Amino acid sequence: MAPFEALKMARERALDLVEISPNAVPPVCKIQDYGKYLYEKDKSDRAARKKQKVIVIKEVKFSVTVDEHDYQTKKNMAVRFLGEGDKVKASLRFKGRQMAHRDLGYKIINRLILDIGEAGTVEFMPRMEGTTLHAILAPSKKAEQQQPPAPKKPAPAPVASAPAAAPAPAAATAVATPAPVTVPAE
Repeated sequence: MAPFEALKMARERALDLVEISPNAVPPVCKIQDYGKYLYEKDKSDRAARKKQKVIVIKEVKFSVTVDEHDYQTKKNMAVRFLGEGDKVKASLRFKGRQMAHRDLGYKIINRLILDIGEAGTVEFMPRMEGTTLHAILAPSKKAEQQQPPAPKKPAPAPVASAPAAAPAPAAATAVATPAPVTVPAE
């Protein structure tokens, strides 16, 4: 069909003549409402973006001289981050003469990898970058399937008022103490 005939048909229907494939011989065109097409395309793009999972990398920092309790606390934080579906960057910074004992840092990071176990998989094995040793852990597929996404922060429970004290008998001479007052935490 000649281009002027196609343009005439599009105008008769109050639509647009849209060139689909300009490099084809002959060029391929389509008669459609171009504004509606752009709207529907934008709508489907927004729906696709809404379903995307944003990857967040959370960092847990260690030291060569980390104590056992601090290590356990940071390991538990890493497991929690992995359980929430975030990646974890475990980093360990060497200071001064600690660079002579890099093997101690590797032991701490490798111990963390072993302790995390099924909660995560190693994405990047421990490696040195300057004075920092780091490894990146990703949540394991099994952990993501077992735990449904939990709400980030639960709603605060309403504070119940103190129960009213029973009236004291008339013959009692005890001193009355005021009822305890509960103040909501901010």
